[in-house]
Amino acid sequence: MTTEVPQVICTEAALTLIDKLRERHGPLLFHQSGGCCDGSSPMCFAQNEFMVGDGDVLLGEIGGAPFYISASQFEYWKHTQLNIDVVPGRGGMFSLENGEGVRFLVRSRIYSDAEYAALQAAGKL
Repeated sequence: MTTEVPQVICTEAALTLIDKLRERHGPLLFHQSGGCCDGSSPMCFAQNEFMVGDGDVLLGEIGGAPFYISASQFEYWKHTQLNIDVVPGRGGMFSLENGEGVRFLVRSRIYSDAEYAALQAAGKL
């Protein structure tokens, strides 16, 4: 019996904000580029306003929105599960939560040996 190990999850606060943004902007997607400034936070976009690159890795979905990470950042973070949360602050300039008084934030935890092995066996690492 194999249990799927999610590579990205989110908090209830994130789900609430995702629902609010989806009502306003339609289908969404997330991207974690790992660049400086805004790129170091998960960015939320309308699906029709962001082009995913060939080097981007689909980690999974949060709140029905696909979550991508750049290949270079995936190499740094592949040993961790990403947990997307919401905290007070200002969102990234181009991220849809900008102006809401909150921003998305990545928290992470290292996979157990068994979880890491399951992800490897599933071809996700």
